[in-house]
Amino acid sequence: MMRSLWSGVSGLQAHQVAMDVEGNNIANVNTVGFKYSRTNFADMLSQTSKIATAPADPLGGRNSLQVGLGATVSSVTHIFSQGSRQTTDKTTDVAIEGDGFFVVSPDNGITYKYTRAGDFTFDAFGNFVDNNGLVVQGWTKDENDKIDSTLPIKSIQIDPGMTIPAKGTENVTLRANLVSGSITNEMSSIYALDTDSATVADATVANGASVSGVMNQKPEDFGALFNASGKAYNLQNGQGLWVSFKNSSLDSTSSIGTVTHAGITTANMTLNGVTIAGSVSTDSTSTAAANASSLATLINSYTAQTGVTASVTGTRVTLTNTNSVDGDSKKNISFVVNGTDDTGLSSGSSVTAYKYQYTASSANPATNSQSIGVTKNFHTTEDLRSYLQWQAKATSSGALVAIDSDGKYTVTNQTGQTLLIAVTSIDGDGTVNPSPLLTQTFNAIEGSLPTGSASKTSQAITAATHASSIDIFDSLGSKHTVTYAFRKESQTTWSWSATVPSPADIGGTSPNQNVYQGGTVVFNSNGSLSSVNPQSLSVTWNNGSTANQQINLAFGTPGAFDGLTSFDQKSATSLISQDGYTGGDLDGIRIDQNGVLIGSFTNGRSLGLAQISMAKFANNEGLMADGGNLFIASANSGDPTVGAAASGGRGAVFSSALEMSNVDLSKSLTQLIVIQRGYQANSKTITTSDQMLQILLGLKQ
Repeated sequence: MMRSLWSGVSGLQAHQVAMDVEGNNIANVNTVGFKYSRTNFADMLSQTSKIATAPADPLGGRNSLQVGLGATVSSVTHIFSQGSRQTTDKTTDVAIEGDGFFVVSPDNGITYKYTRAGDFTFDAFGNFVDNNGLVVQGWTKDENDKIDSTLPIKSIQIDPGMTIPAKGTENVTLRANLVSGSITNEMSSIYALDTDSATVADATVANGASVSGVMNQKPEDFGALFNASGKAYNLQNGQGLWVSFKNSSLDSTSSIGTVTHAGITTANMTLNGVTIAGSVSTDSTSTAAANASSLATLINSYTAQTGVTASVTGTRVTLTNTNSVDGDSKKNISFVVNGTDDTGLSSGSSVTAYKYQYTASSANPATNSQSIGVTKNFHTTEDLRSYLQWQAKATSSGALVAIDSDGKYTVTNQTGQTLLIAVTSIDGDGTVNPSPLLTQTFNAIEGSLPTGSASKTSQAITAATHASSIDIFDSLGSKHTVTYAFRKESQTTWSWSATVPSPADIGGTSPNQNVYQGGTVVFNSNGSLSSVNPQSLSVTWNNGSTANQQINLAFGTPGAFDGLTSFDQKSATSLISQDGYTGGDLDGIRIDQNGVLIGSFTNGRSLGLAQISMAKFANNEGLMADGGNLFIASANSGDPTVGAAASGGRGAVFSSALEMSNVDLSKSLTQLIVIQRGYQANSKTITTSDQMLQILLGLKQ
């Protein structure tokens, strides 16, 4: 019998298997997650007629003489190359990108099977299942809403009617910048002050709170204030104002004297530190009145240096300073007649303008502020108000100075004398920089204010403010709006308050229990947070929810820039959040890249409900197909290593997507041609061998 006959038969059988395998590949070209197979051929045993011999002198070695006995299929290999990812409209579809398999179980975790097909869904009981009804394995959240992927896996089941209870707010996080620079974009009027610094509207109400429509009195650091346009005064020690409520004046009734004789030839005097000397008249026949006029002309030639003008009435010379000329040395009148003077005048002084000078120290050093010639050192708005009122009343008994609800200094003069108001900057004769913004604010009160007339008001003075609001929740899930209001108190300190709707009690003073006052925020010199006080608030909502709800204020870490900051930038809130919520029902589920099933609830919350597990094998090709796109482990696949997606060499998962079959149809169709030709060639071997046998049988004929 010819061996080629049996070789041809074995080739036909092997190619038949290859055709079966390739047909199965083509049949599953659209099967989700399918991995195609490859047929591997091997030759069968060879019949040895002669064995190989080694070289022996003088003959060389000879190879063996072997005849092969045909072909066989040695193995069928699954090829686990990555299939293309196809986007779908189903949120529970999951595709694996990389190595690994989903774990499913037909018997609640007693046995496991593995698949790349992620077309999952929820059944009527909330089981997360594949198309065969096998339950996907993984981890579910615990009572603390945490998913622990180190625990053993179990069937994923999510109650379709799941609800989450309300959670009262515990923490409020705020990130914001509170302006430290020269311009503010948010401001409000300074606190009103009445004309009696010794009284308050209501001593039981915090300063600055509204009492029957009137703002309770609260002095403010002038160095932290802004003008009506939001530009900072930025007052430094020594800066401030000259203010007078009447002209400074010297005449014969106030010790300057009169020109008593004619023929004056020499004038020698010092006026506001300026020496005035010269010939007044050389005509011995001149009258005293003419000499007085000549003397006034000489004095007026120095007005630009002294701020003082001279006028003549008969033989009387009157010196007047309106205190409206810039320059510290040009205020008031200090008139000294020197020994060589021959005018007949006498020395004298007149002080009606006072220097109101800012000091950064809150301890007021002006202990004798009402004394003539003493500089009025002010720190707060009340310091300046009370000093101005004292000076105004020294001129007119009916004069009063207050700060109205618009933040304007207001001067009234009901009875007494007409006020002649002048305002200029302190310049310290070059030793102190003027404060033009402050001067512009008070220039509006300049001029004459007769008794009984309308008041004079400055421009508005403002304080930098900022507010942020957020809705927080009580234990019942009721929503309440809390507003945090910040107000600049000094260069580095802001006060803050918190307001909640009535009838809540947040620790405020009756009858405003819903308004907390007295919080402070202090910043370091680099704009970082130094301290926040207090760091928590207690709220009783008075609606049946848990009383004394504690709310921690996460306003930042001291010394860091992760919360409140104070830079030379506009005030703005970049983030405000809280961790409370009302109750809600499960509204939908999506899956993230780590395989976590995230539930969306009707209250707007999202919560991780479960996590899909993934298995990784040492030898994927060792897995055994079990039908239905499933594989089972074998002795050659190794035991599975189960863990979360995107970890430990396991691939990532993508929701609303499926992994397509990795069958390459063009390659498979080409392979069909190859198999067909192989099969055809083997059949030709058989027919040719048959013909040879026919020839052999014909020899006997």
